Formats: sequence, C-alpha cells, structure tokens
Amino acid sequence: MARVLVVDDEPGVRTALARGLTAEGMEVVALGDGPSALRAAMTGSFDAVVLDIILPGLSGYRVLEQLRAGGVDTPVLLVSAKDGEIDQADGLDLGADGYLVKPFSFVVLVAQLKAMLRRRDAALGRTGQRVRLGPLVVDPAARTVAWDGRPVELSPREFALLHALASRPDTAVAKDELLRLVWGDEQAASRNVVEVYVGYLRRKLDAVGAGHVLRTVRGFGYLVGSA
Repeated sequence: MARVLVVDDEPGVRTALARGLTAEGMEVVALGDGPSALRAAMTGSFDAVVLDIILPGLSGYRVLEQLRAGGVDTPVLLVSAKDGEIDQADGLDLGADGYLVKPFSFVVLVAQLKAMLRRRDAALGRTGQRVRLGPLVVDPAARTVAWDGRPVELSPREFALLHALASRPDTAVAKDELLRLVWGDEQAASRNVVEVYVGYLRRKLDAVGAGHVLRTVRGFGYLVGSA
C-alpha cells in the first residue's frame, strides 16, 4: 500500500483527495499548511507527496526546495492554479516529479501518482548504465556528467533528459516519448516544457563546448549525436 501525503489549504480539496486516494488503495495523510507538510515529508516515510503551491506559513515551492536540499527524494506532484509554462518549469526544476493545474481531473492525478510510484520502484531496482559518447560521459549511478573530463553541473531534470537522449545515440526521440521517459507520463507536463529544458541543457553544454552534441530534429524531437 502506497503511503501518500496530501497537502492543500482547502479543507474540501483535502477531504476529496483523501477519500478518493483511499478508495484507490492508498494510505493518506492530509495536511493544510507548509510547515506541517515539511516536517511530515522530511521523515521520508511517504511514497509520494501531492503538494499545493499556495500554502499558509510556507509555500509549496519552498517546501519542495527544502526537501530536496535535505536529501529527501520522495516523488512530489505539485498542484497549482498557475498554468504558465515558466511556473511549471520552475516547479519541475526545483525537483518536482509532476505538475497539475487546478481544476484537474482526479483520474489524471491518480495516473500521475501511479506513474511516479512506478518510476520510484524502477529507480530503487536499477540505476541504468553509464553512457560514453566520445568526450561525453553520463553516469547515472553517480549522477554526474563530464565533457572531456570537465564536469557539467545539471539539475536532476536536466540530467534525466540528457541521459534519456544519450542512451539512444544518434536517434531522434519525440517530445511525447521524452515526456514519458523523463516526466513519467505524457500528462505530467506540456511539450513546451520539454523545449524549455532542452534550452537549459543546451546552454550548459555550450558552456563546456559540447552544445553541438544536442540537436533539434525539426517537427519531431531531439537527439544526442556521437561526439
């Protein structure tokens, strides 16, 4: 049974989510403010967190930021009335595993939660293989990237994106496939968020002279070419 922390300042939303997720066979703890949510989540005793962004005491962004800074890697699904692409990108870059815009479908929320839990189970079982493409080395076990021996500092999402592409060298990967590989579900984020993260990743690769390995396949997706 998955243990899920639900955090929302609206009592009606908390009650509805708790009832629905319990009916899905999950154990649910529901809280209504940021500080309480942070204390509970920092224990690492939950399998997933559904976290509203607008909370009293401490915003969902700050709760997530402090969780990741504290080494807690519990999957987090952010929920917000903000539907801007930058808002989504900011949340995902802080370490969220998904982003839902209110009002949302309960069916979609459950699908995202289950996808997050599957990814977590897979990550606990295997880390993936190190990829070496000439001077480019992507090591999922150490979560490091290097170009010609120089380290490339990437966020967790940028790392996952590069690893997904580098694991299929010289092969174009569609945006929808990247959503499944990196975000776990086509519903977890929009195709435009993929573009945003490719831009982030390209700038960091450019900084070490490796920008040419990441290429756009117009009208389809992206590829990492043999360096």
